[in-house]
Amino acid sequence: MKTICLYFEIHQIIHLKRYRFFDIGTDHYYYDDFENERTIADIAERSYMPALNTLLDMIKVSGKYFKVAFSLSGVGIEQLEMHAPQVLDKLQELNETGCVEFLAEPYSHGLASLINEDSFEAEVKKQCQKIKEYFGQVPKVLRNSSLIYNDDIGLKASHMGFKGMLTEGAKHVLGWKSPHYLYHCTMAPNLKLLLRDIRLSDDVSLRFNNSEWDEYPLFADKYIGKIAALPNEEQVINIFMELSALGIAQPLSSNILEFLKAIPVCAKQAGITFSTPTEICTKMKSVGALEVPYALSWIDEERDVSSWLGNPMQREAFNKLYSVADRVRIANDSRINQDWDYLQASNNFRFMTTKNTGVAIDRGIYSSPFDAFTNYMNILGDFINRVNSLYPEDIGNEELNSLLTTIKNQGDEIEMKEKEIVRLQTKIAKIEAEEDKLRAKLEKEETKDKPKRTTTKKAAPKAEEKK
Repeated sequence: MKTICLYFEIHQIIHLKRYRFFDIGTDHYYYDDFENERTIADIAERSYMPALNTLLDMIKVSGKYFKVAFSLSGVGIEQLEMHAPQVLDKLQELNETGCVEFLAEPYSHGLASLINEDSFEAEVKKQCQKIKEYFGQVPKVLRNSSLIYNDDIGLKASHMGFKGMLTEGAKHVLGWKSPHYLYHCTMAPNLKLLLRDIRLSDDVSLRFNNSEWDEYPLFADKYIGKIAALPNEEQVINIFMELSALGIAQPLSSNILEFLKAIPVCAKQAGITFSTPTEICTKMKSVGALEVPYALSWIDEERDVSSWLGNPMQREAFNKLYSVADRVRIANDSRINQDWDYLQASNNFRFMTTKNTGVAIDRGIYSSPFDAFTNYMNILGDFINRVNSLYPEDIGNEELNSLLTTIKNQGDEIEMKEKEIVRLQTKIAKIEAEEDKLRAKLEKEETKDKPKRTTTKKAAPKAEEKK
């Protein structure tokens, strides 16, 4: 029986402000708060809330036949907390239906998986903790930023305990194979791979409102018909996209939500079910290994990482940022950590691309890739100075790690001794209280056993008889 795995990504770009060379060393705040608030409030109103309300209705109307999966970047959650908490409330309401799965992904929506395994693992664990706090779920399936994947990343995900990963069903990797099967990592057979169906996903997220598209207009029965017409043995249909596709990329006026509402009805009529990624990974068997020696993604025609690292500017910024990755992780300063998360976000490198993809890129405040590079490098210069100023620059990472480990151990020892002191003080107080009770009891018993004194009144002298 065919099953649809529908997944949506929620991530929010953190907009950097205009930062001059002369600001280095004097201004340590890098963000355009007004633009960040404006954009997420706009997306929440035009996309997230209408889409989530529709998905909730679909679950209820279908009698929980319909299922869906989400992943949220950590920085996206932070922006929702500040500017659109109603979105998180709605996601929690969806979670309560039992028909929603939340996946893991890097906290920053960054590219650490391509350069620093320790940073990548720390980010994923941090995001998983955030998901557990909000939704009570421990993610079992990993979705890397923009579906970035290769064999080494798969091996790392397996070591982290994940059952599966989402990635792109790219033609240059699949060759003659179909994305409609469950595969596994060639270096870690226990890690299952769910491959995105590019055509079916992009029909909704990119082409739905395009009146020049030869399949326009697209109706739900026709869409499900495509899936039903696939060979019987092709049973896993993975449809992955950003949630903002519903309302932003495809405006609500295009009736995109009405189309979505009809999908479960048409699917049920065709005998097609819905499954979450974990259900597929646990219930289905892999048909074989998928060998991916070079990183792929769901961006641009090449489906690789050239959108972020394709030119010398991008690679210089990328390498300079991650040159302090170990130092940031070792130092573990709260303010530095927050800036680290925001500066890692992949869009910072995407703004620097010089690729001619035929699709316009919204670069925000930047007039060109070179403008984006210059602004980012100015900010990065200040950030790296702050990282290095936490501890003397002549202390290497290994020496710094050893020093901080010693300090931490000393702190732990002091904490243990303080706890022991509190424990002994509590014990002494308890003993003293018992002594007071015993003393009071003894005094009471002594008072009880002591003979009472009797007082006799002397008889009044008789009056002398009269002689």
